[in-house]
Amino acid sequence: MLGHDDFRQSGSNHFDVLDEPRFKVWQRASKLDPYADTLSHMIRLEAGKSRKQKRTVRQLYADLVALGYEGSYNRVAAFAREWKAARQREQQSSSRGAYGPLAFQPGEAFQFDWSEDWAIIGGERTKLQVAHFKLSYSRAFVLRAYDPA
Repeated sequence: MLGHDDFRQSGSNHFDVLDEPRFKVWQRASKLDPYADTLSHMIRLEAGKSRKQKRTVRQLYADLVALGYEGSYNRVAAFAREWKAARQREQQSSSRGAYGPLAFQPGEAFQFDWSEDWAIIGGERTKLQVAHFKLSYSRAFVLRAYDPA
């Protein structure tokens, strides 16, 4: 007699053997195809504008309809989503190779800055000048405070 664990194991083995069904996806011409270059150009122009100046995809669709496009808004919206996703992937892959880690020899370089701060020393509020050092080789951070008086 099969126990609960035996059934779960045999059931999972059965499903591991099965392949996922595959369907043929037919490539067919879209009503958007003749307008694809125009729409790409429109989206590229909008991408360079600020958020408040950008026109919506619905407004771009209205422009395409004025040019004679007879397809649906959903196809234009899908095209815009695919275009933006492709552009984002392109930017991520092109910037990936541009990073090179910096390497320094000991004592070769550091970052330096000054600031002013207040501290209570001996019960008195005292203004201090603070020097900030960040050593590039070890990445150690050093602070040194000076009493300007």
